[in-house]
Amino acid sequence: MQRYFSTVAKNYLTSSSKILSRRNDIRSLSRQCDVFINHRGVDTKRNIAGLLHDHFSRIGLRPFLDSKSMKPGDKLFGEIEEGIRSCKVGLAVFSPRYCESYFCLHELALMVENKKKIIPIFVDVRPSQLRVEYNYSCPKKELQRFNWALGEAKYTVGLTFDTVNGDWSELLRKASNAVIDNLIVGEGAGEMPDN
Repeated sequence: MQRYFSTVAKNYLTSSSKILSRRNDIRSLSRQCDVFINHRGVDTKRNIAGLLHDHFSRIGLRPFLDSKSMKPGDKLFGEIEEGIRSCKVGLAVFSPRYCESYFCLHELALMVENKKKIIPIFVDVRPSQLRVEYNYSCPKKELQRFNWALGEAKYTVGLTFDTVNGDWSELLRKASNAVIDNLIVGEGAGEMPDN
């Protein structure tokens, strides 16, 4: 019996040391993502954003969604900004209250500033309804930045979805096809020789 526990302990220590020796590799891999899901949490985190994250994970993509990709102890803004910088495609899930959130607009602006391919999904809202409202607590320069980013995104061809009458499985299929198509185009563009 003692020999059994000794073997188990030895195997555990060997496995632990292998894991710890590769922690830097694991950390750098975990920071890379294929698609960053930008969304208004109170509107979409428990339905569309969460479903998209889970669906993308199941089909082998590496999505970033704040509530599912971050761990206790992570620096909120640092991890989100790193997720945006490392992503290949940004998925902006626009909802009726999206523009009320400084953080949603800030993330969107970071995606545009970092020249990420953005795929908009308009959920229960038309692009023409999306407007940055003047906010006394937000500097004018930030409002201009947000308006510019919102204009770039809402005038990009995207998907629309009605949460009451829409086909959820069709939304997941169309969104994953759009992300995969853009990842393929992005990979191809990276391999083209310079002239």
